[in-house]
Amino acid sequence: MDIKAGIIGVGSYVPENIVTNFDLEKIMDTSDEWIRTRTGISERRKVAEGEATSDTASKAALKALECAKLEPKDVDMIILATITPDSPLPSTACIVQENIGAVNAAAFDLAAACSGFLYAMNIAKRFVESGAYKNVLIIGAETLSSVINYDDRSTAVLFGDGAGAAVISAVENGGILSITNGADGSGKDYLKIPAGGSRIKAGEESVRNKLHTVQMAGNDVFKFAVRKMADESVKAVEAANLTLEDIDFLIPHQANIRIIDSSAKRLKLEKDKVYVNLTRYGNMSSASVPVAMDEAFREGKLKKGDKVVLVGFGGGLTWGASVVEWSI
Repeated sequence: MDIKAGIIGVGSYVPENIVTNFDLEKIMDTSDEWIRTRTGISERRKVAEGEATSDTASKAALKALECAKLEPKDVDMIILATITPDSPLPSTACIVQENIGAVNAAAFDLAAACSGFLYAMNIAKRFVESGAYKNVLIIGAETLSSVINYDDRSTAVLFGDGAGAAVISAVENGGILSITNGADGSGKDYLKIPAGGSRIKAGEESVRNKLHTVQMAGNDVFKFAVRKMADESVKAVEAANLTLEDIDFLIPHQANIRIIDSSAKRLKLEKDKVYVNLTRYGNMSSASVPVAMDEAFREGKLKKGDKVVLVGFGGGLTWGASVVEWSI
């Protein structure tokens, strides 16, 4: 009998510290109105002093395991999507493994920016359906406050910290009906953190020139996102052998309200069928989709049997989309 992978548990964590648009007004040339009208963001979260990606990821992971009614020892693989690891070595996934006591789990990090969670979900689906692993814990976690340049108002206002997680296991009904991932390396310069790797090593000059912070060609990313979010969502629906009329809910990457509205319109979904928490959290990169998914579930917006589209895009350039039949 064929194994069908699905989501059996979800969880999320956002830091307590809230940074409002009015807070940003005090430290840079911007305004609440300027930010809200261009992005839809009113506030975002920031980790406490000494708090890192492994900390937020571990908290989200434990909530997902509780939701799935599993113990940490039941997890046999951890995949952590992040562009802000605790450090280059060891992987942040290994730190999470120790933190939560998942003593039987393999663990590794994955870097696909804002598409990272959907990349992780694709890998987890393959591992579970091959029979190689039983319970795969996937996490999207970011500490983007650590890579923000507050002299660049076009990027500094966008990003927030947080973590979301899901447990992928075999399900009897529903599951991950389709999932697609893609990339276009010709857009590598549209969204990047230039230094800190083997190309531009960390040093006095790279720090002084703020090459360890996010740089973005906003207009290019916006045009790419508007096209890809809608196109990939439609592709995922078709790959699941469904029509747009079959879709009950959309959980998009939370980057910009105009991009979200454009995708919803293409999928012919009313606003009450689209989950948006962008106004409260900003763009949390790989954490955006899993945090939104967890909140939508806990608010009762996702019900067993619902056909849900998950979609994201990010630096690389990368993208991913999935149709999930909700099984919790």
